[in-house]
Amino acid sequence: MTASKHEYTAEFKEEAVRLVISSQKSCAEIARNLGIPPYLVVRWKQQHEQKGAAGRPQFTGRGVPALSEQEARFRKLERELEITRQERDILKKAVAFFAKEN
Repeated sequence: MTASKHEYTAEFKEEAVRLVISSQKSCAEIARNLGIPPYLVVRWKQQHEQKGAAGRPQFTGRGVPALSEQEARFRKLERELEITRQERDILKKAVAFFAKEN
């Protein structure tokens, strides 16, 4: 018998954590009601607490780093700067090429 690996949506995880926080029930009880292993609810609650305290999104998906708005903006600006530098270098080469021809 092979165990199938389930992937849960961010909304599902958030709802499970919300149920644990808002109710008087344990992670194990919530997990049993949702039909999932208790360790998942415990892990999701820990992620929620750790990343929430750091001001980051809690559940972003597989392999996607959780970035704050400022970090995402910084990365975007870094990419734009690199593209601008490449364009500048191309223009410098073009100017040098046309200056040699004249």
